[in-house]
Amino acid sequence: MPHFKEHFLLVGLLMIISCIEVETSGEGHYTPPNVARLTGLFPHQPLNQAFLKFFGGSNIRSAINGSYVQLTLNKTSGSGLISRNKYKYGFFNAAIKLPPGYTSGVVVAFYMSNADLFPHNHDEIDFELLGHETGNQWVLQTNIYGNGNTRIGREEKFRLWFDPTEEFHQYSIIWNNHHIVFLIDNIPVREVEHTEVMSTVYPSKPMSVYATIWDGSEWATRGGKYPVNYKYEPFVASFGEMEMEGCIWVSARTVPSCSKSGGQGPTAVDPVEGQDFVKLSQQQKIGMDWARNRFMFYSYCKDPGRYPVLPPECRAR
Repeated sequence: MPHFKEHFLLVGLLMIISCIEVETSGEGHYTPPNVARLTGLFPHQPLNQAFLKFFGGSNIRSAINGSYVQLTLNKTSGSGLISRNKYKYGFFNAAIKLPPGYTSGVVVAFYMSNADLFPHNHDEIDFELLGHETGNQWVLQTNIYGNGNTRIGREEKFRLWFDPTEEFHQYSIIWNNHHIVFLIDNIPVREVEHTEVMSTVYPSKPMSVYATIWDGSEWATRGGKYPVNYKYEPFVASFGEMEMEGCIWVSARTVPSCSKSGGQGPTAVDPVEGQDFVKLSQQQKIGMDWARNRFMFYSYCKDPGRYPVLPPECRAR
């Protein structure tokens, strides 16, 4: 019998090792589940045509005929772009490659906001990539604000399953009347459903799309413990493969005009409809569970020290 026990223990150990090998590929890299590819469904928009300089113009450099752009942070300034159009709902994607090396305090962001139009009750949907004090260990933070409710930060933080400085990776946002979904390389990492408890804080007004790099020394790396060290400048982030498919807002109109049909009827506010966008497939739910269970290390819904009374959507789960 001892031999049989040893045999089964050995088989079990080999199965565990096999699972680990399937799960990882290369040094610290993971092989994610297969999911539907939403990126590439819509045409790529040249950044030099779809965007304007937002700040730090001297630190912005176009590449490959305007299809890509390099945004730089140095002692002089950060830099950023803002979309020429504002959008109500849609699918928004950027391929991003992050600065390597020591990047504490550096923030690279791909996000949507209307703070310029609604300074007192703005909406926001954020991808924020936060530099690190060791190696290339960037942290991903997602966040949303709705109708100026900025007293509650709805942050969630993730470690990445790849080195984001080696090559481009896709960061995508689905925003419609049904839900907001954050995706990395087509894998959902977070879904915010438009439920009754979220109705008053659900982003609902037209927003611009932004791509930026800036100095977040006061808060970005371990609460501001590690500020930007400009000994390591310049910090260069590259953006490309931009997709922005949504209803374009024209200020003279009371409702957005849909970029696909130009209509103003009930469907004009949800141009990106269909099964791929109104709900997550079972395959996508499996992918999201994989990402959240392995790589999410902070959620505002699990922070009673910060919120002794948790926000209503957390209590509703």
